[in-house]
Amino acid sequence: QVQLVESGGGLVQPGGSLRLSCAARGSIFGNNVMGWYRQAPGKQRELVADITSRGDTNYADSAKGRFTISRDNAKNTVYLELNSLKPEDTAVYYCNVHQRLGVTHYDYWGQGTQVTVSS
Repeated sequence: QVQLVESGGGLVQPGGSLRLSCAARGSIFGNNVMGWYRQAPGKQRELVADITSRGDTNYADSAKGRFTISRDNAKNTVYLELNSLKPEDTAVYYCNVHQRLGVTHYDYWGQGTQVTVSS
């Protein structure tokens, strides 16, 4: 089993910054993808960014140039640096770990952390 513990959300003014962290505890395999998703009220959950264990990154168009995803494999921790925040970035942000053992895929989710961008 895998548990994901998120931290770093909060209230920030437009143009401000936040840093989200997610520590994975449990059976983490070497080859995995860690990522961040978000869900705004009345909207579907969407990918913000993800990063492979090799460090390859993928960003949603809305995140490119403003957000940076990184990870520390030794700590099984993924980070999301949020810069130049806009009110439309307001959402619950969820950490995700996707890994595969043989032909079986596993997805684990954090409890979510609220990010509110408002003046």
